[in-house]
Amino acid sequence: MHEPNHSRIHLPDEAATIAFATRFARTLRPGLVIYLRGDLGAGKTTLVRALLQTLGYTGRVKSPTYTLVEQYTVAGLNLRHFDLYRFRGADEWESAGFRDEFDGINVCLVEWPEQASGLLPPADISLTFQILQDERELLLHAYTDAGQQCLNALPV
Repeated sequence: MHEPNHSRIHLPDEAATIAFATRFARTLRPGLVIYLRGDLGAGKTTLVRALLQTLGYTGRVKSPTYTLVEQYTVAGLNLRHFDLYRFRGADEWESAGFRDEFDGINVCLVEWPEQASGLLPPADISLTFQILQDERELLLHAYTDAGQQCLNALPV
């Protein structure tokens, strides 16, 4: 795909973010790279937490702000939740072995992807949270055929 295909979803409250994550979880396939964008507190980690819980994960889902990545295996999927807010650059990328996590099998959910610009593989999907006055808006962009198939499979 040359031009990203996109849509918008209105999120009036946290419950709407959780409801979207529940629907989105059902469309995930191995190997997807998903960028999560938005300001602090926009709902990125809330979405990941709800997504994992929908898939059946019963443990604590914590933000990987300091560890940079948390690994989960649930519902036959290997998920990697990256939070690159405190990421320091190419040396850290190489020493942590992050490149190996993007193996075409793991589903990689990446918060703050711009922090690793030039190191990350391209996204299949980008989910961008925009904070409006009293609500959020979620912009969904598919950049690959796999990403578009995922978004097309979203239950209504």
